[in-house]
Amino acid sequence: MNKLQILIKYWGYSSFRPLQEDIIDSVLEGKDTLALMPTGGGKSICFQVPAMKMEGICIVVTPLIALMKDQVQQLEKKGIRAGAIYSGMHPREIDIMLDNCIYGDKKFLYVSPERLETELFQERVKLMNVSLLAIDEAHCISQWGYDFRPSYLRIADIRELLPGVAVLALTATATPEVVKDIQSKLNFSSENIFQMSFERSNLAYQVEYREDKNNRLLQLINTHPGSSIIYVRSRKKTKDIATFLLEQGISCHYYHAGLTTTEKDRKQNDWINNKVRIIVSTNAFGMGIDKPDVRLVVHADVPDSLEAYFQEAGRAGRDGKSALALLLYHKGDIIDLKRNFKAKFPEIDYIKNIYNALGNYFQLAVGSGANQSYEFVLADFIQMYNLNALLSYNSIKFLEKEGYLFLSDAISRPSKVMISVDKETLYRFQVRNTKIGDFLDVLMRSYSGLFTGFAIIDENTLAKRLNVSTLLIENTLKFLHKNQIITYFPRTSKPQIIFPNGRLATREVIIHKENYQHLKAMAKKRLDTVLEYINSTTKCRSELLLNYFGQEDTHRCGQCDVCLLRNKIELSQVEFDQVINIIKPILLKQNMPLDKLMKYCENKVDENRLIKVIRWLTDAGKITNFGGEIIWVR
Repeated sequence: MNKLQILIKYWGYSSFRPLQEDIIDSVLEGKDTLALMPTGGGKSICFQVPAMKMEGICIVVTPLIALMKDQVQQLEKKGIRAGAIYSGMHPREIDIMLDNCIYGDKKFLYVSPERLETELFQERVKLMNVSLLAIDEAHCISQWGYDFRPSYLRIADIRELLPGVAVLALTATATPEVVKDIQSKLNFSSENIFQMSFERSNLAYQVEYREDKNNRLLQLINTHPGSSIIYVRSRKKTKDIATFLLEQGISCHYYHAGLTTTEKDRKQNDWINNKVRIIVSTNAFGMGIDKPDVRLVVHADVPDSLEAYFQEAGRAGRDGKSALALLLYHKGDIIDLKRNFKAKFPEIDYIKNIYNALGNYFQLAVGSGANQSYEFVLADFIQMYNLNALLSYNSIKFLEKEGYLFLSDAISRPSKVMISVDKETLYRFQVRNTKIGDFLDVLMRSYSGLFTGFAIIDENTLAKRLNVSTLLIENTLKFLHKNQIITYFPRTSKPQIIFPNGRLATREVIIHKENYQHLKAMAKKRLDTVLEYINSTTKCRSELLLNYFGQEDTHRCGQCDVCLLRNKIELSQVEFDQVINIIKPILLKQNMPLDKLMKYCENKVDENRLIKVIRWLTDAGKITNFGGEIIWVR
């Protein structure tokens, strides 16, 4: 089949979106390729279609376990064989998956970046017929980026094991320096970039200063029919705002990473299926969700970076119809933003102490626990050691970035069972333990393939078939696991923490001061750009965002708050810029009375046009009148 036939057969689309086909052709020609596509631009198609056309397996590297599992499920529904390996899986489970990729018919293997570093993976990948290496969230490889992960730097090592295999790197947000860094760190044979325009002509970006945010939210929801997302920084705020809206008769849910997987799925599905209009969420919501008819995205708190803001705001108006992305702020938000920045970089000694406390919390001896998965509830941990919640969380995230541990969000993991002994040993065990032997017979009749791999089981179903309690089934499974007859993973929906190299001695946890300071400086730079975006009153919001991501051929959007104010003076861009270019250099040098400024400009610009621009600059807060003189506010 050719690429279009593959697209039609498996995805049901009759044509490619702009740039998708060019990226696919580049991949099929065996070229290292970097694709910059905004949220909702169809990135996955760019590696899935060429992988289906090529012989062999496509390895997809992504840090998002929830997205990984979702894409595997979607591919399997299409009849495409796919699998995933991520932290928290049993070694035998990983072993079976790797064998299936070598000797079976898998077309896609999704792996977390940490998995690439293991000796087992590196040995097995040499035996695979790999057709393509796809790197999702590729900005994570750059220390200039907003979500740097050291584990991404090891991808270049995997390339050495796969000579001749091309790389497709994909990201939705990257500044020019990050774009350059991605290609360098991935050892691109030559520069090869495909970049979609980040411009969203149907999306109005606006910023408002508001003390009473709740009533403003109510106004916005009542004047923007349809689905909306409200982003906030804390879990508490998601519930508080949702409660307020519910009291006003507006259907909504709150959503954050601390909810159970069942709650998350229910709330997400209710919103997607329009059973509720509004979802109030932390940044835990939205990744991988493609709901086209979102008319409004409000940031009721200021985001940490323009990259995060652009991604989240971009979830509005994917159907191409008009939508609003509004950022609300007040003075307290700026104070909180600066305070949170400081908390994101605890002292190095504090970070190391948190690592030591985690080892004690899980009762791990130095050198033990490598690649084991442990249930982790942050609230319990900080309560046990009387720790500061924010500093502790940020210390854990820093340790994760340095590769010393991995923390997953709460992800539903169903119960799994595999028989650990051969058939003869199992038979002898059944003879000696007749009651449990009957249970094992029912287990094997209910689930196939237990000798060769893990099967997902349901304790409630087994309990009904044997007419016993679910608790008895769980205890029997634990007994069999303890006696090494089976390997049993009980179901869980709690976050998991993993120590890839086991617990290290505190002296072995090395956080280089230079790297720490560099990451802090980059974070400060991103914070400053957010503040510049909020405080800007003269440049189009869309242009500011596009310029930040390196797009220079921009124009005024005509619909952001800055442009709407500009539109009132009825001057073209050229006419407006002509006046600004004359008066700004003058006022930056010296303050000047209005009549003197008008006299200076009388032969250079029309007086009526000059007055309009001065009024606009005054309304926008760019100039002020003090003591009878006009002052340009620096």
